[in-house]
Amino acid sequence: MLTSLTDGFLCCLLGKTPNAVGPLDSVESCDGFTFLEVKPGRVLRIRHGVPERRDPPASPGPAGSPERPALRCQRRITLYRNGQLLIENLPEATGPGSPRRPRPEPDGESGAPEATKDGMATKDGTTTKDGTATKDGTATKDGVATKDGTATAATKDSTATKDGAATKDGTVTKDGMATTATAAKRRKRKPKRVVTVDCKKRITSCKGTHSDVVLFFIHGVGGSLDIWKEQLEFFSKLGYEVVAPDLAGHGGSSAPPVAAAYTFYALAEDMRVVFKRYAKKRNILIGHSYGVSFCTFLAHEYPELVHKVIMINGGGPTALEPSLCSIFNLPPCVLHCLSPCLAWSFLKAGFARQGAKEKQLLKEGNAFNVSSFVLRATMSGQYWPEGDELYHAELAVPVLLVHGMHDKFVPIEEDQRMAEILLIAFLKVIDEGSHMVMLECPDTVNTLLHEFVLWEPDTPAARGDTK
Repeated sequence: MLTSLTDGFLCCLLGKTPNAVGPLDSVESCDGFTFLEVKPGRVLRIRHGVPERRDPPASPGPAGSPERPALRCQRRITLYRNGQLLIENLPEATGPGSPRRPRPEPDGESGAPEATKDGMATKDGTTTKDGTATKDGTATKDGVATKDGTATAATKDSTATKDGAATKDGTVTKDGMATTATAAKRRKRKPKRVVTVDCKKRITSCKGTHSDVVLFFIHGVGGSLDIWKEQLEFFSKLGYEVVAPDLAGHGGSSAPPVAAAYTFYALAEDMRVVFKRYAKKRNILIGHSYGVSFCTFLAHEYPELVHKVIMINGGGPTALEPSLCSIFNLPPCVLHCLSPCLAWSFLKAGFARQGAKEKQLLKEGNAFNVSSFVLRATMSGQYWPEGDELYHAELAVPVLLVHGMHDKFVPIEEDQRMAEILLIAFLKVIDEGSHMVMLECPDTVNTLLHEFVLWEPDTPAARGDTK
């Protein structure tokens, strides 16, 4: 504590940033890590695990087996000027052998009698729903004949209208035409933007023996690739190729001395370089907290390469905007003085329990161990107006949402809203976990992630149905 206060006062007097991490000179692999230079002087530390396969790499499916059919993802997304979002999931195109709905004749009439909902015949001297014949052989609703033998539609509160015309809310209008008091005054709302998603996705099970599968792990603010230690070891033993980078200024990556290096767009471009460097045919993105935003960005930019996405305590589908009243707006030297308090607050909010085990996990995971300058710049740089509900609704990739019940940073309502917006989403809640659930409950998280990686949709072709 005294060291933090002393360094903070020196920072204010000398105008230097405490605990600044200098750029790394080497880009060679060392101790299982790879150092990738994404830009001149901007180097990221990456854990890249490639399994040793003695046998020939297995293909996604056995030889001679039919290819799994692709799912057709169709939805219409309408954004109105007041911010309201209307999402319509459209059915798949009607096949040659599937039944079609009959198209009604003009004016609601047909050339031949048709059966009613309850199997009763209608028009032209037949019985009605309640078995009651009507005047002049014309069937009416509820068996009530109307003026001149013309059937009317029942109005609200069973009130007949003038000249046999039904009106809304039981109100008679001029010339028997049904209108509303506000319909003439209210103009039809014009949408601000309409987006149609129509694509085909072939979703398959991804096994460790498949050589075209890569798992990417992206951490959040204040963390490092070390928070994925249990997951990296688990999937590496199963034969998966894994890639886990450190964000700029975090872990072993270089820390540029300018705040512009830590904006969302700057960090997203770093993740784009990493993704393009290691991506294969089927890539699965796993993100935690702020890292979920980068997974969403990559899935939106590369829909053909991103096979599945896993979001762990990522929050709702809202555009990112830094808070003006955040404690992270304080000068870096003040934040450095408050670092012990911040670490204690993170322990209280990030873990369901605050014992010696959790403190050791936090230390081993190297979480929240960044300089005050990097922490302030990263929090202030979370500006991403494009990442709103419409942006997330356009994703046509399966998503697994994992939420720790005791998370004080991300309410469960936010993940529930995310599940509602996404096209294909599954929400799993871990009762014993909090924000750092991958450290608290590694076995449970590993099981959920592995099940989702192996998951594939149950289609008729997969079940062997031919009808």
